[in-house]
Amino acid sequence: MTRPHLDKLMTVLLAGVLAGLVLAAAALPAALVFGVGFSALAAPYSELPNTLRTPPTAQRSNLYASDATTLITSFYQEDRVDVPLAEVAPVMRYAIIAAEDVRFHEHSGVDLRGVVRAFTANKSGTTRQGASTLTMQYVRNVLSNDPRLTERQRRAATEISTTRKVQEMRYALALERELSKDEILARYLNIAYFGAGAYGVAAASKRYFSKSPADLTLAEAALLAGLVRSPHTDDPINGDADAALQRRAYVLDQMAKSGQVPAAQAVAANAQPLALRPSETPNDCTAVPKAHNDWGFFCDWFTRWWNSQEAFGSTVDERQLALRRGGYSIVASLDPAVQRTATEQVRRIYATDEPHAMPTAVVQPGTGRVLAMTVNRNYSVEANPRGWKNHPNTVNQLVAGGGAIQGYQAGSTFKLFTLLAALESGLPLNTGYDAPDRILTAYPASGPASCDGYWCPRNANSSVGGRHTMWSAFGLSVNTYFAWLTERVGADRVVEMAERLGIVFRAEDDARLARHGAREWGPFTLGVSATTPLDLANAYATVAAEGTWCAPLPVLSIADAAGRPVAAAKPDCRQVVDRDVARAAVDAARCPVGDRSMYRACAGGTAEDLRGKLGRPVAGKTGSSEGYGTETVVAATPQLAVAAIATNPDDPRDAVGRTVQARMVGAVGEMMSFALRDQPVRDFVPPSEVTAYEMTGGRTGN
Repeated sequence: MTRPHLDKLMTVLLAGVLAGLVLAAAALPAALVFGVGFSALAAPYSELPNTLRTPPTAQRSNLYASDATTLITSFYQEDRVDVPLAEVAPVMRYAIIAAEDVRFHEHSGVDLRGVVRAFTANKSGTTRQGASTLTMQYVRNVLSNDPRLTERQRRAATEISTTRKVQEMRYALALERELSKDEILARYLNIAYFGAGAYGVAAASKRYFSKSPADLTLAEAALLAGLVRSPHTDDPINGDADAALQRRAYVLDQMAKSGQVPAAQAVAANAQPLALRPSETPNDCTAVPKAHNDWGFFCDWFTRWWNSQEAFGSTVDERQLALRRGGYSIVASLDPAVQRTATEQVRRIYATDEPHAMPTAVVQPGTGRVLAMTVNRNYSVEANPRGWKNHPNTVNQLVAGGGAIQGYQAGSTFKLFTLLAALESGLPLNTGYDAPDRILTAYPASGPASCDGYWCPRNANSSVGGRHTMWSAFGLSVNTYFAWLTERVGADRVVEMAERLGIVFRAEDDARLARHGAREWGPFTLGVSATTPLDLANAYATVAAEGTWCAPLPVLSIADAAGRPVAAAKPDCRQVVDRDVARAAVDAARCPVGDRSMYRACAGGTAEDLRGKLGRPVAGKTGSSEGYGTETVVAATPQLAVAAIATNPDDPRDAVGRTVQARMVGAVGEMMSFALRDQPVRDFVPPSEVTAYEMTGGRTGN
């Protein structure tokens, strides 16, 4: 056997024996030391676990606004973010070595001199000393924090036993053969717990002093280093500030004795008062900055989106664990300026304490990215006044739906799906029909819109009857024209078109009709199904993007803890409608909002002021549910789509009334004007003359 191997073996054997002796003197019977300790030493030299090579430390994930610097919130189980050693002040490096392992640079993972010293001190019975080096502490931290271990395995990693201590020494020796001292020091600084919920030096610097670890002073570094020994009791924020100062004095004294800092500097630092500037890292969506409380609804939807992404795990629990432990840096699609403007406009319609609400979504055609989500509510779990349900505080997803929120009726905005289904079937835009004030259909129905058991809708305005094409009927929102068109095309095709453009049936009755009764669901064309502003804005964005549907997306980019980009941030888009069909639908949708169709076929609209206020080409639609229970406004340009629904989320019988629609049109116009302020004016591409004027076979090519 060669001399190096003999030296290594002797080191391990001596370390194991002394480890057993130290533990025995401190806590264990002699028989256990010699029984368990020597049997452990007899085992083959352990291989270094991959866990120690690549420690699975939990790190917080940060969610930023679209500017990539404004923090929306963080998500974590342990407040930690790893930093390289170069970003840690030298005094902090010196302080942690002085506090935990003054001979760190002189041993090879196990400090035999320290083991002997601890054995001698413990045997005397006057004190209790450990012999753990900084490397051994790192090993213990990694093994006890490995998320892949069971609770029993974690306890075993930190139990007081000779077997565990010997294994820890072996791992420390092996680790020092693979990593440099600086690499071990950096890893230790990033995994150590400093109290007050702060894991790692970066989180600790922010928690106690509201600064980065690169900017720590000598006094601050010594204080933090002193906390590692007893972080739960010495924490100066929640625990014993005097104990923290005593530990700081000890660390400074050690730094001076070891020559890491001049004695005079250590004395001066020790004389400084405890100057804490504590700050807490926000955690989850209820912790968004108070000044930007409205961001909470976007944040909430982001977490729902994250939970649906297979890239982050096979189950929701795994995906949440990845978010709260994976150290992701996430740049959201939320534009703070657009969000602010949208919130201001919504709250001009309804205040936060009003029962009526106006959930609103702003979407980018061609990517599905959501620039803003807002509603006149506080995103908060705080209690509401007696008798008030979702106002002024709620965490229910009023904008995107989900959970208890199924959505709201959007009225005639759903006529877009009938228009598209008809165009796709081969009918042209100039399909004419003499629309009566009331029409009797073959669809079974009950209630006010029933005539002898069949659906017989009438126009909201008796003056709009007469001869119409798709252009004029969509512009003036002629109910009877679209009831007739639904019969001609087939209600099931209209329902399928809505689903293709992203309308989700969250209400149980709607889902049942869509699956088993779509052929007889004639009223669907008038928007009797519940939907959300996000679904609706994205459906109109699909048409504005010439038939390209994109899954609604809350992010611009995602990078993992190592800085690698994650593909889940890329838009998920596909062509769902023939381009010429989509162009034709847009041409008709210009009529309601005062724009001019490419074929100059509009004959009026329900929101004609919008085009003039916006000053650029626009398409859109308004909608009213039965008895003006809800009012809806949707508008889209090639670069932007906005949908707003006025409703009482707690009581659909509490009608918002007809008059709010005009104010909503103005609010949507202001949102769009601001959001498009720096973007060039873009026009829509006109449809072909064939799609405008000629009946053909089905138009399904893309």
